[in-house]
Amino acid sequence: MSSQTLLWIVFGVLVVVMLALDLGVFHRKAHVVRLREALVWSGIWVALSLLFDLGIYYHLGSEKALLFLTSYVVEKSLSVDNIFVFLLIFSYFSVPAKHQHRVLYWGILAAVLMRAVFIGAGVTLIQKFEWIVYVFGAFLVYTGIKIAIRKDEEIYPEKNPVLRLFRRFFSVTDRYEGSRFFVNRDGWIATPLFIVLLVVETSDVIFAVDSIPAVLAITQDPFIVYTSNILAILGLRALYFAMAGIMRLFHYLHYGLALILVFVGMKMLISHIYHVPTWMALGFISVTLSTCVVASLVHPKKA
Repeated sequence: MSSQTLLWIVFGVLVVVMLALDLGVFHRKAHVVRLREALVWSGIWVALSLLFDLGIYYHLGSEKALLFLTSYVVEKSLSVDNIFVFLLIFSYFSVPAKHQHRVLYWGILAAVLMRAVFIGAGVTLIQKFEWIVYVFGAFLVYTGIKIAIRKDEEIYPEKNPVLRLFRRFFSVTDRYEGSRFFVNRDGWIATPLFIVLLVVETSDVIFAVDSIPAVLAITQDPFIVYTSNILAILGLRALYFAMAGIMRLFHYLHYGLALILVFVGMKMLISHIYHVPTWMALGFISVTLSTCVVASLVHPKKA
């Protein structure tokens, strides 16, 4: 058995066991996730990711380990935008706090499967058509500029085409039915909680279009891209509850995310002329995020 095959097995077992423990044991009963619990779970997911990276270092070497860490940090950074949109979605639909974890759990579980398809498609395109690297790079630069100049956004789920199509063919209850997605009333009827899940899931598809090319700018190794991507988004639920109440304090952070996207986009565009070292990319991303967080605290946004 090769070292990479062993790591694939360890990764699969880790994901299945942690997801089973998460919903089947620690969150079997719906409850409001408090800050302390969220911070503990965030720490657990980060620790597991770093331990997995240590395994990569031991079996595949320092270069692969550094690529994983850089890809993980990029994906984790970009997930901040996901958190902001989740806040808007839950606020728009007035989702009870104790049911938000269930929505995020199933939404991210589906994202694990969908991202495998997106990553496979992205890697295949780059391998077959080298010019696609320039398309991805230009798209990331454009997205970064768009994020930098955008103003506070509102969300309009009723314009979501998936949601509109669903409501055309299925009935939806007028109110929440606990933590259930469907209820049986002379036939199965969806609840508003399932509508929220649909909106969260389609939002993640949009995020994947940004984040996956960003990670592919770091490496095209499917193993590194997928494992770093999945471990980052699996910790997204805990990160959401940890940051939901404080993330508005970091009002300069979106400029940092925009700069990171422009940086990785330019890294792709010049990849055939100059290879940016992985340590340099990781250092740039870390310094950018730290600077934005400190600047937000030193110069708080006026009410």
